[in-house]
Amino acid sequence: MTRTKVSTLVTLVAIGAASGFLVQVALAAASLPKFRPEYTLALSLLFIAGIAIALAVPIRRATRATVRTRIDPFHAIRVVLFAKASSLAGALLSGTAVGLLAELLVRSGGLNTDSLLRSLAVLAGSIAVLVAGLVGEFLCTVPPSDDDRGADPAGSLET
Repeated sequence: MTRTKVSTLVTLVAIGAASGFLVQVALAAASLPKFRPEYTLALSLLFIAGIAIALAVPIRRATRATVRTRIDPFHAIRVVLFAKASSLAGALLSGTAVGLLAELLVRSGGLNTDSLLRSLAVLAGSIAVLVAGLVGEFLCTVPPSDDDRGADPAGSLET
């Protein structure tokens, strides 16, 4: 499995920012109430970030210890996929929070402090999920075994 690319994360942040901004503008144009993120969303995102790290740490300890223990490969794959999904979702939510903040800053009618604080809280939580996902992905990286170091990288068989 390949690591998450920076270009993918930047693209998701840009998509999230554009969609967050445009949804707020469309809601305002339709005279509907705008989206206001709750503080519990930010707390939930912090909780997910903690879970991503907590699941990855035992895998890191098992693979980097002096006495290595066997790890269930299916469990390790699930953890690394959860970490990767967390980083991608964190990037998308970070972009959305940036879009909400941008809409708050450019609209006329004054700045609503409560909405600003809510959007900043969601931005902090989504950045925490993004970083935790990337750290969890790093922690699940298994060092190459002794058999892998001597193998031909092209995978050809020598006779």
